[in-house]
Amino acid sequence: MAEHEFGKKNPHILYSCYSRKSSEGEQFVAEHIFGYTLAGSSEVYLGGKKQVFSEGDFRFLRRNQLTRFTKFPPPGGEYRSIAISMDQPTLRSIAEEQNFQASQMYRGESGILLKPNALFRNYFNSLTPYLDATGEISTGLTSIKVKEAIMILIETNPVLKDVLFDFSEPGKIDLEAYMNENYKFNVDLNRFAYLTGRSLASFKRDFEKIFNMSPNRWLQQKRLHDAYYLIKEKGLKSSDVYMEVGFKDFSHFSFAFKKAYGIAPSRLH
Repeated sequence: MAEHEFGKKNPHILYSCYSRKSSEGEQFVAEHIFGYTLAGSSEVYLGGKKQVFSEGDFRFLRRNQLTRFTKFPPPGGEYRSIAISMDQPTLRSIAEEQNFQASQMYRGESGILLKPNALFRNYFNSLTPYLDATGEISTGLTSIKVKEAIMILIETNPVLKDVLFDFSEPGKIDLEAYMNENYKFNVDLNRFAYLTGRSLASFKRDFEKIFNMSPNRWLQQKRLHDAYYLIKEKGLKSSDVYMEVGFKDFSHFSFAFKKAYGIAPSRLH
């Protein structure tokens, strides 16, 4: 299994290549993503929904989203995809040059399956000469290719202007609903605070008013409860459960589980 990334100093073009199923995915989409699946398929959980992207699909993922994805290689082959990360400075530069701006708040999906067209195909074909090369594209060339991707998206999907050129930060939202939907994502509290439109201090204060306990304690209890159910009632293995419910480290999960339930998760069956 391997993952190759173009431009270590300016990593805006990512080439992924996996020879077996992989559940190792970004859990926070910091910038807008324009992607193309060359081979295989992927399941993406975004905005509370599951989406499947197959070979030949073009996709757009909105920034500031928590996501989890699983990549599936084709029989006897490798999963391969290319993703373009469209950073805020580049988008601001284009907005100023072209006098682009968001005209209204975007209310569409967080992940979009884009209708194929020749501009998309030609653009990603222009990147393929680099896939088997050194994995390095100069910063200057990377910048040009990212700008090209943005202009192609605007040309083919004008509605995306309202997403791409909305430079506002996440607004204050219902913390209880958000946390109950997203607690399985193992991101730090600063990230949860940002995505719910709060400083870390106000996030902790609001959280304790709602849940009557600290965020870290609540997150651990929720994740352990889910793990107990999946192992005891669904018969899943503890080694297959810990990451799904939001733990990154199996030994930490086992220790916390035994402390909470008085038995190691592997002995719960």
